[in-house]
Amino acid sequence: MKKLFLICGMMLLAAGVRAEGKWELEWSDEFNGQGLPDKTKWSYEEGFIRNHEAQYYTRERLENARVENGMLVIECRRDDFKPANHDAVKYTSASIMTKGKMSFQYGRIEMRAKIPQGKGVWPAFWSLGDHGRWPNSGEIDIMEFVGKNPRNIYGTLHFAIDGKHKSDGGKIETDKPYDDFHIYAIEWYPDRVDFFFDDKKYHTVLLDKVGKGPENPFRKPHYLKLNFALGGEWGGAIDDSVLPQKFLIDYVRVYKAKG
Repeated sequence: MKKLFLICGMMLLAAGVRAEGKWELEWSDEFNGQGLPDKTKWSYEEGFIRNHEAQYYTRERLENARVENGMLVIECRRDDFKPANHDAVKYTSASIMTKGKMSFQYGRIEMRAKIPQGKGVWPAFWSLGDHGRWPNSGEIDIMEFVGKNPRNIYGTLHFAIDGKHKSDGGKIETDKPYDDFHIYAIEWYPDRVDFFFDDKKYHTVLLDKVGKGPENPFRKPHYLKLNFALGGEWGGAIDDSVLPQKFLIDYVRVYKAKG
């Protein structure tokens, strides 16, 4: 019996080594230090941006985006904030991105994070194509969560066929994903995108379904986004009593295939 356990353990170790040996780190933010997110890596969206969401995204405001205790904290809060040239807003949050600073094509992209909870919350980790307009430029939703569906984690590709928006997505059901940190990742290859929750692959999209050849938006570079939305077209009704809520990100890492 001991010999059997030893053999099984060696096989699992070997599998882990092979998995690690597949990738090498290309870019990361470990969110060490204190204060605003690293401006050499991240820029901001500002304002009411999309999807009729309730929150106003602020720029360089510690109350909404800060690095502390080895984490990036994106906080969505009920607020009385008055942006420049705008009336006071009821809700604030942050959306940061690597646009103009880092883009990537293929590889493993992962985030270790603890997501918020409650009706109305809508945190996301995703990418957009560097070139063209949405949806032609392509979008990869590496992780989306909406508080009204508290057991589901979603991964989706958005694209256009004949000028019309299309999507191909999957979900994994798990108990209380917001109670702890988890790893949300994709592995992006020239022929497919695989979606992962921790070590479980739960969805695959074959890229030839989206379009063949180099004009396929998922055979071109993308940049990353991290945001915490509230309400809107998918987030739905908001429970003010749960606010403020924090989206805690331990790290974001981009790996490329060795060789």
